[in-house]
Amino acid sequence: MIIKKAIFAGSSERVAQKPKALYPEFAFIGRSNVGKSSLINSLCQNKKLAHTSSTPGKTQLINHFLINDSWYLVDLPGYGYAKISKTARAKLAKIIDGYIDLSQEMILLFVLLDSRHDIQQIDLDFLISLGERAIPFSIIFTKCDKSPKNVLEKQIEKNRNQLLEYWEELPPIFLSSSVTGSGREEILSYIDSILSTLNSEP
Repeated sequence: MIIKKAIFAGSSERVAQKPKALYPEFAFIGRSNVGKSSLINSLCQNKKLAHTSSTPGKTQLINHFLINDSWYLVDLPGYGYAKISKTARAKLAKIIDGYIDLSQEMILLFVLLDSRHDIQQIDLDFLISLGERAIPFSIIFTKCDKSPKNVLEKQIEKNRNQLLEYWEELPPIFLSSSVTGSGREEILSYIDSILSTLNSEP
């Protein structure tokens, strides 16, 4: 897939506030500071599309970006903030769950995990909740340029095995780096294949 056009289409707190024009939605979520905004900018080859910040919790709304006038890339708030109040955490959780549970246009949720670390309990809890709600998801390991190849391979294998303790079969898994651009073509090709299937349905 070649992204020829990517424009900001609006921010919202609830599904009812989404852009009025309805297109298939592919949403991205992850723990705070996992590199979500950088990945989105890398996918769209636009460094200014999603706001990046070294401060965790920058994204606090649901942000829709219209891609090629045919589908939305949706930037969701992250989960697992430690440095905000319980009230603020509860509000973000309500925004996230409201979108995931109620957006009829969401086709797939990409869950981002840091490739350098073991999968944390908060990530597992989130993934398990998706399984319980029958939410379709894929996994993207970010920051794959930060580790030597052999170290990265061992960590990814360890993480796969950890996930296989909960699932008999894993969803598609992608390795990415917003610095080198690795994984970009694979992720976009996967989205493209899903869109093609949708378009071929009667």
